Amino acid sequence: MYMTFLNHQLYIDQINAYIDPMVPRDLAIITHGHADHARFGHKKVIATPETIAIMKARYGENCAEEFQSLPLRKTIQIGDIKISLYPAGHVLGSAQVLLDDGKTRIVVTGDYKRGHDSTCEDYEIVPCDVLVTEATFGLPVFQHPPAEQEIQKLIQSVNDNPTRAHLIGAYALGKGQRVIKLLREAGYNKPIYLHGAQRKLCDLYQNYGIDLGILENVGHRNKAEFAGEIIIAPPSALKDRWSRRFPDSVIAMASGWMQVKQRARQRGVELPLIISDHCDWNELLQTINDTGAKTIWVTHGREDALVHYCKTMLGLEAEPLSIQGLGEGEEEVG
Repeated sequence: MYMTFLNHQLYIDQINAYIDPMVPRDLAIITHGHADHARFGHKKVIATPETIAIMKARYGENCAEEFQSLPLRKTIQIGDIKISLYPAGHVLGSAQVLLDDGKTRIVVTGDYKRGHDSTCEDYEIVPCDVLVTEATFGLPVFQHPPAEQEIQKLIQSVNDNPTRAHLIGAYALGKGQRVIKLLREAGYNKPIYLHGAQRKLCDLYQNYGIDLGILENVGHRNKAEFAGEIIIAPPSALKDRWSRRFPDSVIAMASGWMQVKQRARQRGVELPLIISDHCDWNELLQTINDTGAKTIWVTHGREDALVHYCKTMLGLEAEPLSIQGLGEGEEEVG
């Protein structure tokens, strides 16, 4: 077991810093902009430029007293600890945190995925001694299909149902932009309609050079105008009065959880799209192998299964970190 300078609350005592703390802290290193990782009220935040922009867009310019921008693959040193950020492949600006005191290298993944995503930098392997990994889909049953395959299901449904609107539940940060970009890459060039909650972050993505094509606000159009169209909305809007303005909607949702048929039925989803922004089981194991880590800490997700596998099948030191709040935000449907 490595002697670690990071504790189970992701706190670095020597520099009084936390990674993704759930309450305001003096110094917070933020992996990405989702609400269960990036909170309002810290004295100082260290994050990628994109994550800082996302936090300001969501919480206001003064959501922290001070921001320190740390671009990917650059290093700063505080006390004896060198801090670097590397791509996590989760959403725009998402990063893994590498902590190095010259004796032990610790990587905290934050949320991450291994597949290609044109809306953010792809995950990068960072060799380390201790790996702190999420395990949102940390059970062998979770095997995610290619996202491009799921988008073809959506396009086929649109072609087969020209009189119906397709209303897609996708979270405002990351998933919505990814679904739009996947549609564009599959050749869908018509305007895509947005719930008002989607607009601000879609505009931010476009400002960072991610071309999402023509996006229109739903506005006050007549119901008939949405026949055959695609609308992106927060999942919470799928059963809201707002959704009744569309003609005979095909209700879809983009999430890794759509692999669980009972979840799809509970949400009234007619067209489940298994599009995940997290690793599936095989990708988690691949990451553990690729990093060369001998000690594995597992947080927010199916900790016990992955810990058990690491110990019994891989012969690694492993333990769960049940950090209250991580993975519990409405943002994180997978």
